[in-house]
Amino acid sequence: MSYHFSAYMYRLRSIKRWSLMRNTKTENVAEHSYHVALLTHLLCEIGNSIFSRQLNSERAATLALFHDATEVFTGDIPTPVKHHNPRLLSNFREMEDIAAERLLSMVPSELKSTYDHLLSPGKDNGEISDKELMIYVKAADSLDAYLKCAWELTAGNREFAVAKDQIQEKLKQLALPEVHYFLEHFAPSFEMTLDELS
Repeated sequence: MSYHFSAYMYRLRSIKRWSLMRNTKTENVAEHSYHVALLTHLLCEIGNSIFSRQLNSERAATLALFHDATEVFTGDIPTPVKHHNPRLLSNFREMEDIAAERLLSMVPSELKSTYDHLLSPGKDNGEISDKELMIYVKAADSLDAYLKCAWELTAGNREFAVAKDQIQEKLKQLALPEVHYFLEHFAPSFEMTLDELS
C-alpha cells in the first residue's frame, strides 16, 4: 500500500502566501514553515538560556514544521479574510480539522499517534502538553509575518506598512519576553543590506 502523506507535505511549496498583497518576493507555505521552525527553536532557546525556562525546543520546532500542514488542502486563507467574523473563523477551524484528519489517514497506523499530535497539537499526548510550546509556535508565526513585512518595506514596497504595524502590536500584546528580546537583538538585521551585515 502507498501512503501519500509525504507527497502532500511536499506540495506545501506550491501554496503561495500573502495572496492579497503585492509582493517583491513571493513566499510559499513550505519556506514559511521552515522559517517558523527556526524562529520557534530560537525563541525557546532564548527562553531557556536567558529567562530560565525549561522548554523543549526540539519538540517546539517539530510542531512548527507542521503548523500549517493542513493548508495543503485549504490553501493559505489570508488573515483579514478568516478573522473577518467569528462564524467564518469557526468554519475555517472546522475545515482545518477535516484537513488534519485527511492527512492523518495517509500515514501507516503505526505512525498515526505520532502525526496525530503534530497535525492537531492541542491534544495532550499523555506525557507532555504541547499547549505551552504552541504559544511559541504562534509567536514565531507572527514574527515571521513581521519579518516578511520588514523585508518588503526595506525593498521599497509600502504595501506592507500597515500590516507591519498591526503585527508589531499583536507581538507586543503577547507579552512574551523572548519575543521582545528577539525584536531588540535579532530583528534589526533583517532590514540591513548584505554589505551592512558583512
